Amino acid sequence: MKTIFVMVKCELGKAYDVANQAVEQIDKVSEVYSISGKYDLMMKCFLDDDQDIGHFVNEAIHSLEHIQDTFTMITFKAFG
Repeated sequence: MKTIFVMVKCELGKAYDVANQAVEQIDKVSEVYSISGKYDLMMKCFLDDDQDIGHFVNEAIHSLEHIQDTFTMITFKAFG
């Protein structure tokens, strides 16, 4: 299992809609946080070890309505 975080910039006024869609429609999305800064949301996703990150982001995240931009962070090790 590997963990990625996807930061999402949404169309104005649509962050809550995007967050709800992600949680309801994408089983690999475990949590969605509203955040400050350049991006509106941060999605925590758990992928199978053999799952392609690029395909997941393009096919699952980018297919949600009202998304303008994303930034994906790949994690290496969780502490604690």
